[in-house]
Amino acid sequence: MNGAAITSSAITVVNALPTGIGCAIGIGLHVSAQVEITVGGSSSPTVLEIPEASRSPVVDGSLRTALARFLPGENVTARLTLTSEIPVARGLKSSSAVSTAIVRAVARASGRHPAHLEVGRCAAEITRQVGVSATGALDDALAGLASGFVLTDNFRGEVLKRSDVAPGLGVALYVPERTHPPSPDLRGAFARERDAGEEAVAAAQNGDWPRAMRLNSTLVERTMGYPYGELRARLERHGAVACGVSGLGPAVAAVAPTDMLPELLRLFPADSAQRLIVPFTRGPGTDPEVA
Repeated sequence: MNGAAITSSAITVVNALPTGIGCAIGIGLHVSAQVEITVGGSSSPTVLEIPEASRSPVVDGSLRTALARFLPGENVTARLTLTSEIPVARGLKSSSAVSTAIVRAVARASGRHPAHLEVGRCAAEITRQVGVSATGALDDALAGLASGFVLTDNFRGEVLKRSDVAPGLGVALYVPERTHPPSPDLRGAFARERDAGEEAVAAAQNGDWPRAMRLNSTLVERTMGYPYGELRARLERHGAVACGVSGLGPAVAAVAPTDMLPELLRLFPADSAQRLIVPFTRGPGTDPEVA
């Protein structure tokens, strides 16, 4: 049995850590997962064959959980091939994208085509269990499965709002080399930002996502110590519709009309960080078999 899936990165509009409610938008950096599953022929209930370069708690947990969910009670050997364009631990949702890709690939190998919400909830539970996400980041998981804004209550596992991205917009990314710590380590620090987080959530619920992104970035910068205020102001003066820290950073995303993105890229600091121009995901999803 073989299965494959592609899911996407995302950028943050509202970080869910202060309130449990988060908002994200899918962008065109992708994860591809392929699984080959053999049923029987092993004395162990589950044998995972994962290249050492791809192994991580998220990868192992996602493959094991998906096999138990979609092929329960079977003795299986699963061989995984995983490729990713998403920088790890920079705020661009690599864990959510990896987990959803693996879950969908295993589901398809078993002949199942679960809805986005089922896949997203499964990935959220996995990332909580392995300790990389305090909330499960349901918004990030769903944003990587289809296009547009998605606002979710991550503790209830519910979608609160979805909307499309206006045509003609893209994203300029500034991605420093340093990484962020796991979000559970920061739960207490972000809990103290609940009032500011609620203001950002209210803006997102009202459809004012540029303001939501600005408010969210201010609180994340304050909590994490990022000195991005002047950079964001400069980007907005030169045409950014919105900009801010994505996730826990250190990545910064600037949203603007596509013809302005090269100019915004030149405004980022001249250091060793990656600078990328990426599209928003469009249509029903990057994967043609998205439900």
